[in-house]
Amino acid sequence: MKHRIALLLVLTSLSASALAASPCQEKEQDIQREISYAEKHHNQSRIDGLNTALRQVRENCSDSKLKADHKQKIAKQREEIAERQRDLQEARKKGDADKINKRQHKLNEAQQELKTLESRDY
Repeated sequence: MKHRIALLLVLTSLSASALAASPCQEKEQDIQREISYAEKHHNQSRIDGLNTALRQVRENCSDSKLKADHKQKIAKQREEIAERQRDLQEARKKGDADKINKRQHKLNEAQQELKTLESRDY
């Protein structure tokens, strides 16, 4: 029983520290995870590119800039959604079923991308 409690405390503290990571630290961890995946699949060009990205993050990343860039990406994606909605309305006015389906699909993709962006910290 004591071991279970100790294990629970360790796991809780580890998960809490993971949640407290800064956006730059999270980005660095994501890149390292991608490097591990690329290494498993022997993708040397991907590894090289990710190592370059990792160096740049370590040298230049600031949480405030990362958050500002992320907010800008979200704003741009919202503009994209508005444009897709206008395209869909135009297709509906013309009554072309094929174009309506294509425009609806593009709108759905843009909305999904926004959800993905909003679920991340950077």
